[in-house]
Parts: sequence; C-alpha cells; structure tokens
Amino acid sequence: MTQPTPTPDPLILTLAMDPETFARFDGLRRRHFPKALNHIPAHATLFHHLPGPCEPGIVETLAALSRAQAPPEVAVTGLRFTGRGVAYVLASEALTTFRARLVEQFEPLEEGLTAQDRQGWRPHVTVQNKVDPATARALHAELEADFAPFRFTAPGLLLWRYLGGPWERRATFTFG
Repeated sequence: MTQPTPTPDPLILTLAMDPETFARFDGLRRRHFPKALNHIPAHATLFHHLPGPCEPGIVETLAALSRAQAPPEVAVTGLRFTGRGVAYVLASEALTTFRARLVEQFEPLEEGLTAQDRQGWRPHVTVQNKVDPATARALHAELEADFAPFRFTAPGLLLWRYLGGPWERRATFTFG
C-alpha cells in the first residue's frame, strides 16, 4: 500500500528589519513573551500561510518583485493592546502597496490564500502574547509611557517554513 506524500508545511513571509530595530523588538519579545511559547524571533508578518508545495514559484515571485522594490521606510506609530498581549503598530504606504501586489500574485496559487491573508493587513510586531490580560495591560501601560514614534528602513523579506511551533528560515530577499 502506497503512503500519501505528506504536504509540505506552510510558508510564512515576514519583513526583515535592520539590525538595530530587530534587536530592539527581539529584546522586548524575549523579556515579555512566555519563554515556553517563544519559539521564534520578533517579526512582522506579511503572510501567515502560503502553500508549502508552491515554494519554488513563491521564491521566484518574491525574488523578482523584491528586486524591483526600493527598501520601504516603515513608521512605528504606537502600541496596541491585544487582550492577552502587546504589539507595536507599523505603517508604511510603500510596504502596503508592495504587499497588495503580492496578494495579486499569490491568490491564483493552487491552494490560494487563506482568509487571514486575504483580509485587511494590520502590520505589527508582537512583543507579548498568551499572557493574563492584567499582565498585558500592565506592559502596555509601561511601554506606552515611554513610547516615541520612530522609523526604520526595511532591507528585505524573510521566508520561513512553519514546523508546528518553531520556524525554519528558507530564503532572504533584499529590496532594491
């Protein structure tokens, strides 16, 4: 009896950050995310579930489109209380436009996009999640008291394979 070929795990696309911005967010995540649940570094997700079997075509599309995209400036505009965590809110017209182009390219894929990836995009970096609401509310108040908006230039994109908790980096794409 032939066993069915397992479907490759889904792919996740995130925004690469400059080293200083990444260190800032990842340090906060390491301090405030429950250690037992923190399997991945700080990140801003563009797509949560791209079809794993389509990886070669996805890589080809990302390589071509990222080369044609100038590195976008991203504004960190505030904090969001998520109920059981805290996230930094990101804004970038150039990045939003770029992501919309990716939606057009990825929608026709064999498995298509998930509802989560088709819906409105609210870019953010989560530094705390899956904690008691009172703990999250306290961190939100603490971070908000010292918050000053800032900007960074995103150097590219990171493609990951979801492994049921941890992620495996598959490719890096540089803008410009």
